[in-house]
Amino acid sequence: MGAEELASPVEWTVVLGCLLVALPFKPWLPLKHRALQNPWLAAMLILPCVWWTRHLLPSGLALHVSGACLLVLMFGWPLAVWSISLVSVLTAVLEAFSPPRLNAHQRLMNDAPPAIHSLAELAPRLLQQADDIVAQAAWLGVLPATIGLLLGLVVRRFLPAHLFVFILGRGFMTTALAITLSGLAVALLNRLPGGIDQSEWLLAHWLLGWGEAISTGMLTAIFVAFKPHWLLTYSDQRYLPDTRPPRA
Repeated sequence: MGAEELASPVEWTVVLGCLLVALPFKPWLPLKHRALQNPWLAAMLILPCVWWTRHLLPSGLALHVSGACLLVLMFGWPLAVWSISLVSVLTAVLEAFSPPRLNAHQRLMNDAPPAIHSLAELAPRLLQQADDIVAQAAWLGVLPATIGLLLGLVVRRFLPAHLFVFILGRGFMTTALAITLSGLAVALLNRLPGGIDQSEWLLAHWLLGWGEAISTGMLTAIFVAFKPHWLLTYSDQRYLPDTRPPRA
């Protein structure tokens, strides 16, 4: 969403509803596995920087990699939606401290507030931008992650338990559809940023979905080959055929 957009009850319901639904599944449990701790910390450092790059776009639109579907594959949906909410807050922190020269174009177009200069100003700024933080988390992360989970369950239920089904089905196709459908939901709910035509928005998310599908599918293939323990949703026992010779 653009920086000028405010969250409606729809965005608050999406985010808070998913966070509450995730709680009974104990989203913190995956982080008890040492193998997942460093990848999760890396994601919490990288994704806020990626989300912040909307400042480099003329209109401040969040047309960039979401990472939500990859988080679901790596850490499971419950931890993914809580992590996405944290990413949205950390992105707002980066935006608050961004040098004025980086925000100049956005301030000119969207009347974004100037950078802050002390930690004492941070909490009031975050409260002031709570609606924008929630809107960004809802449309850019929580909704794609949830759609990706549902599509992934369909793939798991109806397609064979094969390695390439996991990589292409859950890593590639699911991501492309999740991002595209999330953009469609924004359009149907009339939450388009000002000055953006609906057809342009849908085309942008169609192209963005395939772009993210390539990066997510590629990383999924790499992790399956070299770091399978980084993927909570993957197991050799399920997706690799048993090639051991029969016992005599």
